[in-house]
Amino acid sequence: MVKLMKKTLTIIYTLLAAGIANMTTADDSVINALTAAETTAVWQLLFNGKDFAGWHNFKHEGVKPGWQVKDGLLVCEDPHNAGDIVTSGKYEWFELQLDYNISAAGNSGIMYHVTDEGGAVWATGPEFQLEDNEKAKDPVRCGWLYALYQPPIDPKTGKTLDATKPVGQWNHVRLVISPEKCEHFINGVKYFDYVLNSADFKERVAKSKFSRMPNFAKFSSGYIALQGDHGSVSFRNIKLLPLSAGK
Repeated sequence: MVKLMKKTLTIIYTLLAAGIANMTTADDSVINALTAAETTAVWQLLFNGKDFAGWHNFKHEGVKPGWQVKDGLLVCEDPHNAGDIVTSGKYEWFELQLDYNISAAGNSGIMYHVTDEGGAVWATGPEFQLEDNEKAKDPVRCGWLYALYQPPIDPKTGKTLDATKPVGQWNHVRLVISPEKCEHFINGVKYFDYVLNSADFKERVAKSKFSRMPNFAKFSSGYIALQGDHGSVSFRNIKLLPLSAGK
């Protein structure tokens, strides 16, 4: 009986941990903190909700005043004096999860594998687009890999798949980057997957504006960047789980 109870508890714990590691929607109950299961799984909290520890402007020390930490949120309040910010650490393969809340017509982005070899974060790092799909001018929509991949047509609407919530509501991002497969999710809905530096990926890059950027997507490790020069946006619950090759 004791062995059976221990086995049952182990199964329950495993399921709970898996559920936390694959959150699908913005969670208002736990803000900027790791749960016990996440800590056990070695997730990292990239924003503490109090200050800019672990972040700085790209190729600069400190963070410009256009970025603010308010009420536990990382806020690009003034995009004219914010610029793009990057993590202090560099990451190779990982799962990133965060919540974002964007302003009307807002446009932002998450870049990964960003290095100092580029003149801008997007010169080396592929971008997970963030924007207000209703009013933003950029035709590349939220959750797309900028200029390279976009979701399929949603048979329910006859339009490109869009799982975003309206301006003013929190949306949840899940981004998985591994050598075997990269995946984009918005609010628990998978948009697509791709393989970095595969023949298909290289062909798409060659047909895009990134073909003129010799260091684009050439690095398997780099900073994670948040774009801060195209509109107002807030972030919270920025968490990362390092992955090993083959996972």
